[in-house]
Amino acid sequence: MISRELSGRFQTYLTVELRMSPNTVDAYLREVLKLEGFLKQADRSWQDLDTPLLENYLLAVRQKEQDLSPRTISRILSSLRSMMEFLILSGERKTNPLQGMDMPRITQSLPEVMTLEEVDAFLAAIPLDTLLGQRDRTLFELIYSCGLRVSEAVDLEMTHLYTEDGMIQVFGKGGKERWVPLGPIAEHWLGIYLNEVRPRMLRPGFMTNTVFLNNRGKGLSRKGMWKNFKSIAETAGVSGKIHTLRHSFATHLLQGGADLRSVQEMLGHSDISTTQIYTHLNRDDLQQAHSEFHPRSKS
Repeated sequence: MISRELSGRFQTYLTVELRMSPNTVDAYLREVLKLEGFLKQADRSWQDLDTPLLENYLLAVRQKEQDLSPRTISRILSSLRSMMEFLILSGERKTNPLQGMDMPRITQSLPEVMTLEEVDAFLAAIPLDTLLGQRDRTLFELIYSCGLRVSEAVDLEMTHLYTEDGMIQVFGKGGKERWVPLGPIAEHWLGIYLNEVRPRMLRPGFMTNTVFLNNRGKGLSRKGMWKNFKSIAETAGVSGKIHTLRHSFATHLLQGGADLRSVQEMLGHSDISTTQIYTHLNRDDLQQAHSEFHPRSKS
C-alpha cells in the first residue's frame, strides 16, 4: 500500500505541480483511497494494478453506486490517472494502466437558473431578526450579485473587500485572481454586515480574517452554507442549489445586454466557450425576438 510519505508527496504534486484547488485535491485523494481499499481486499498492490484489474474496480464501483453519471466516472478516472502519472514520476511504476482508456463522453447540459422574481423571493424569505439571518442576506446577495462560487464565498477574507471602490477581489480555481464589481444592493448589505453584524459575531480572544462567520465566531463552512440555503429555498418555494445563484447571475447579465467577454471575466472562466452556455434562450425569449424582428411576424 501507499506509504504516508508517498501520499503526502502525491498531495503536494496535485497542489503545486498541477495547481489544483483544495477541494479538487481532497476529491482526488478520496478516489485514490477507494481504489486502495479495493486492492487491499483483492490482496493486490499498486504495482499489480493493470487494465483488467482496473476495469473490475470500475465495474464494482458501478454496482455499488447506482446511476453513476459520465461526469462522476470521468472524475474517478482523472483522479486515478493523476495517481498513476505520479507513481511513474516517483519511480514506483513503469506503466500507466489507464493509458488508452477512453473517458466517458460528457454531454453539456443547460445550467439551472432562477428568474429574477425567484431570486427576489429567495432573498425576501431570509429572516432579518437575527444576526445569522442578516449574515445570510448579505452572503447570498453577494453570491448572486458577484457570481461567486461556494468556495469563493467561504474563502473570502476582509482584505479582499474594497468597498470604497465598489469591488471585491476573488480567488477562484487554481488561485486565479479576478476583480468583480459589488453593485449598490450588495454594497448596502455588506456595509450593514461589516459594521453592525460581524463585530457582534466575533468571539473574544479569537480573531479571524474570514468575512462570513458561523455562530461560534469562526469561518462559515460549505456544509453550513448549503444547509441554510436549502432551508431558505424551501420557505421561498424555489428550487435550486447555491450554484444556481451564480448561473442566474450570468444569465441575467446576458439577458440584460452584457457582452460575453465581460461576463467571462466576472465569472473567472479561462475559456469563453464555458461562458457561452449561458447564452441559451427560453421559448418566451425566442417568440418575443421572432415577433419583434422577423418581417413575417409583422401584420
